[in-house]
Amino acid sequence: MRDQLEQILSKERDLLRGRCVTSIGPVSGGERGACWRAVLSDGSAWFLKVSDPALLDAEQRGLRSLRRWADADLVEVVEVLAWLPLEHRAVLVLPWWEMGNGDQFNLGRGLARLHRMSSLNGPARFGCDEDGFIGLGPQPAGWRDGWGEAFVELRLEPQLRLAEAWSLNENDWSSLLAPLAQWLGEHAPEPCLVHGDLWAGNAGVLADGRGLLIDPASWWADREADIAMTQLFGGFSRRFLEGYNKEWPLPEEVEQRFEALNLYHLLNHANLFGGGYQQRCRRVLNSLRSTLL
Repeated sequence: MRDQLEQILSKERDLLRGRCVTSIGPVSGGERGACWRAVLSDGSAWFLKVSDPALLDAEQRGLRSLRRWADADLVEVVEVLAWLPLEHRAVLVLPWWEMGNGDQFNLGRGLARLHRMSSLNGPARFGCDEDGFIGLGPQPAGWRDGWGEAFVELRLEPQLRLAEAWSLNENDWSSLLAPLAQWLGEHAPEPCLVHGDLWAGNAGVLADGRGLLIDPASWWADREADIAMTQLFGGFSRRFLEGYNKEWPLPEEVEQRFEALNLYHLLNHANLFGGGYQQRCRRVLNSLRSTLL
């Protein structure tokens, strides 16, 4: 793989701009494929992701969309330097950033400003134009006028159909979808561009105090979907929420909807990894059923 990467990068003169690659080595990465660090002759470095072309195409679309609305003074959304074909795979070339665990205040502010700016200037519907991925799971395209319908029909139901493989049957959830859609839409959220996969591994703090966002699963949704996921697996501090609320305060009842919004991610994990996620999904469905039915 190292030789293949060196060969393909050596042909990218516009990308290299007179530099050359001095070394390439593997680094730890996410679930999407092999990750490498390339060091250039001027001392700069790139992060190289090698994976299925469709996965990387969706990732680059999400990054480009988020960068359009992000305030770079508060949060850096990783720039896509190149998307290169490699036999039956592809290579996504990104700048190398050192992501730390500093004060998350600007990360929260930056996310809120991104949400706010996109909501003021984006579409009036919820959804997305092209099929994408949530991790390795499918994230279908489509649009809906209402938030509850978009979340239930475009996100929850496809995952619930996949869950039939581990015996989560339609009669376990079908009666819940309509009242859940109605309940989620009652607070009439504004569509905004969300990161979509905002766990702690996909966000961090740079040395200059700005936030950093990577590896999105973006779509036009209720901003609460991002906030809910920051609470699902931990890793986000009180300062993150302080920064967010400084820019665009969340409604007081926001936490009431976290369980329903995070069911999407729990289902995706259950469908991909099985184990305890399946039981967590059943517990959440029972909890929502007792509340809404």
